[in-house]
Amino acid sequence: MKSMTGYGRARMTLHDRDITVEIRSVNHRYLDCNVKVPRVYGFLEEAAKSAVSNVISRGKTDVYISIDASRAGDVTVVVNEQLVQAYIAALKQIRDTSGLPDDITTMSVAKMPDVFLAQKQEPDVEEVKADVLSVLNAAAEEFCTMRAREGAKLREDVLGRCDTILTLVGQVEERSPQCVEEYRAKLTARMNEVLAEVSIDPQRILTEAAIYADRIAVAEETVRLRSHVDQFRKMADEDKPIGRKLDFLVQEMNREANTIGSKANDFELARIVVDLKGEIEKIREQIQNIE
Repeated sequence: MKSMTGYGRARMTLHDRDITVEIRSVNHRYLDCNVKVPRVYGFLEEAAKSAVSNVISRGKTDVYISIDASRAGDVTVVVNEQLVQAYIAALKQIRDTSGLPDDITTMSVAKMPDVFLAQKQEPDVEEVKADVLSVLNAAAEEFCTMRAREGAKLREDVLGRCDTILTLVGQVEERSPQCVEEYRAKLTARMNEVLAEVSIDPQRILTEAAIYADRIAVAEETVRLRSHVDQFRKMADEDKPIGRKLDFLVQEMNREANTIGSKANDFELARIVVDLKGEIEKIREQIQNIE
């Protein structure tokens, strides 16, 4: 069980590029991955999304990639040969026409405007991509570790609440027959009070009690609730995304609890159902964080 909330960060220097990757995620029904990368490295976006989808199936995920390539040798300086030859020709012309000393040197020419041109080389796309994915994978490992740690806490909490639900279901199963017996006793007392001297047919009392028992019977609902809890426990041990399945299962649990509540014609039983629905709601809130 993994939480959808997580954070991971990694930083490496590869091929003289300082690369930093951060991954953050919060709850979301589906995988919504947004990659932020310098414009010049826009070609990394799809590769980063693909790498993220290998480790994340749900969650609103932001991936931040920064690259400092100032030491990567991506800028080279070249000589403007055509302009240099033009400068030398002009200097020789000045020398020949003015009779000045011939002191043309490399440094004197190099000081002329625009003799040197700085050219930015295109980065090696495959090299940069491989380096960034290496850093991203390291960040993803830390990210997954945090999500697993948070998921373990969620698992402990929801399974503890499953235990509470089973306890409450047991109380419902114990109380329901008592309600029938109390109803039969009250019905007998009421009929004796109303009819006074008239003899009461015991069979009629039993029939009325049976009708009442059938109307408030919750055996089917409690059996299904126990089955849902058993399924929940099994899913909690699966090594794959289970959040959506658990969400559906909790809806079914809540439906059974509502049915029991609608049949509860007893204060004590109604109180148990309120507690039962409260535990199911707390589980529902928690599994919104589960991948």
